[in-house]
Amino acid sequence: MCAPEPRTGDEAPHGVALGSCPADIVELAALREREYVLKALTGRRGVSLPHFGRLAAAGDTLALCVRPQRWLLLSAPLAPGLTAAAWQAPCAGMAAVVDLSSALVAVHLSGPRAREALARSCRLDLDPDVFPPGHAAATIMAQVGAILAAVPAGMLILTPASTARHLHEWLVSAARPFGLAPRADVSVAALAGGSHS
Repeated sequence: MCAPEPRTGDEAPHGVALGSCPADIVELAALREREYVLKALTGRRGVSLPHFGRLAAAGDTLALCVRPQRWLLLSAPLAPGLTAAAWQAPCAGMAAVVDLSSALVAVHLSGPRAREALARSCRLDLDPDVFPPGHAAATIMAQVGAILAAVPAGMLILTPASTARHLHEWLVSAARPFGLAPRADVSVAALAGGSHS
């Protein structure tokens, strides 16, 4: 499915806002039969690991699960490798810890028509009754892999860094007919708290 033809001028009020979400992204992959021990460990560290297809916020961290027994943890960016290193020792014997901060790019889409714009090339049913805040899924958008997570303040989209530019350009084109407004970077902490700031 192709993106809609862009409009010129100010034909539509701002219905979609698009911005980046700088984040450290760490994957925890539970070792065989260690899932419950891992969940207990992360719980003691203030992070609740959600069920498959769900998203959980804890303080300034977002945790989401789109693959069985694997979780992505998003937090504010630190010096390269520091966030992953902070999980490696505690998770020894329970989970493989992989730093995906350079492999994935996160963007945030918000506004009253954000879901409508995304539906132009998303294979998921994005109706809020079907995919409400707190849900997450892996899908294909604009011919590339993506992970969508519904947060209270819109939609968080993760895509491989190698396809991030393509997806961003598609999002701009798809959102323009609905009234596209660029926005400043949004923090993981703001999304975890449901805030737009």
